[in-house]
Amino acid sequence: MIHAGPVDSYYQATANPLPPRPALDHDISCDVCVIGGGYTGLSAALHLSEAGFDTVLLEAHEIGFGASGRNGGQLGSGQRREQGDVEKLVGRDDARRLWDLAEESKQLCKALIERHRIDCDLKPGILHAAHKPAMAGEFVRYAEYLRSQYDYAHVRPVDCNEMRAMLGTEAYYGGSLDTDAAHLHPLNFALGIGAAAAQAGARIFEGTRVLSVADGTPASIVTDKGTVTARHVIYACNGYLGDLDKRLAGRVMPINNFVLATEPLGPARAKEIIRDDVAVADSKFVINYYRLSADGRLLFGGGENYSPNFPSDLRGFVRHYMLKIYPQLSDVAIDYAWGGTLAITLNRLPDFGRFGRNLYFAHGYSGHGVGMATLAGKLIAEAVAGTAERFDVFARIPTRRFPGGALLRWPALVLGMAYYSLRDRL
Repeated sequence: MIHAGPVDSYYQATANPLPPRPALDHDISCDVCVIGGGYTGLSAALHLSEAGFDTVLLEAHEIGFGASGRNGGQLGSGQRREQGDVEKLVGRDDARRLWDLAEESKQLCKALIERHRIDCDLKPGILHAAHKPAMAGEFVRYAEYLRSQYDYAHVRPVDCNEMRAMLGTEAYYGGSLDTDAAHLHPLNFALGIGAAAAQAGARIFEGTRVLSVADGTPASIVTDKGTVTARHVIYACNGYLGDLDKRLAGRVMPINNFVLATEPLGPARAKEIIRDDVAVADSKFVINYYRLSADGRLLFGGGENYSPNFPSDLRGFVRHYMLKIYPQLSDVAIDYAWGGTLAITLNRLPDFGRFGRNLYFAHGYSGHGVGMATLAGKLIAEAVAGTAERFDVFARIPTRRFPGGALLRWPALVLGMAYYSLRDRL
């Protein structure tokens, strides 16, 4: 599932200008060939180049084209699942390692932004909002669990009255505030990593679609314009993998998620709806996530679908979800609306692995990819260099394929998501 049509994106309209990269037009060789120009691939290219590897990155469109340049921009703590669930799945020791690596992912992003002077509107804080009264208590208990079991002191409970004062809506019943989490302009972050990778020596080719990969030492990567011969290959395609490698079919499911940007609200009105300029993510299974842009727009993500096509009226589609939270914004114009394709796994944890000794993959961030995908690139670079212990913490996570593999995963997912959507409403 690859939606490659025009994107009416606020992020594209406010992207930092960078010169386009050339397309590959001849046969070349390298140490490592990275397929995909999102966070995973760009981070891998940066860290590999800094380690002295001759690295080539191939992107079918332009860097940041996929979910890395279209997402909600939230840099969250931990994994996509709560730590208690992770402990049950992988045991306490690996759960602690996964927590520590997730903490590193946040600090890695912040360090890259500082070191490479990436202008991407980084701001602190994510507010997690309970859409049902019972869930408010769960947020309180989880905040205490993180404090007592993981020494995480940056999260605190928020009661119903404070939540409504912070957000200017009666849709929520409490939650928690994570002050070490953050939010940013996701496309400018991706472009900044790409510029740093190129400066470190990575050869980046845009407008170059990979048609096939032949395993071997070296491997042969055939594109529509030339062939790359590489000692190592990295699949960094996430929801845009398509049928490139059938061994990965069924390990992830691509789904589409959608975002809008309102007109600028003005300082007073912006403060009324998100008082402290934090990002917000609610507790619905089909999550609503939103924040203010640097110029005072509401960037609101809501709704998803599971087909190759986006809704015909994207602005109306997402506006419906926005008005359920903020009916007072019914008079506000929608300036932009766009969608992107992400990849989820059955357990909602990333899927890392390798084929043989020289082909690596990392994908399936399940909506938690700003930090985790950036870290994935660094961990793959470590593994290529011969130190795979940290990569293997993720590779050890038990991975279940979607029932029926690539053929039947779509109808099964639609049935499952319909159930959870109904549960959200009840």
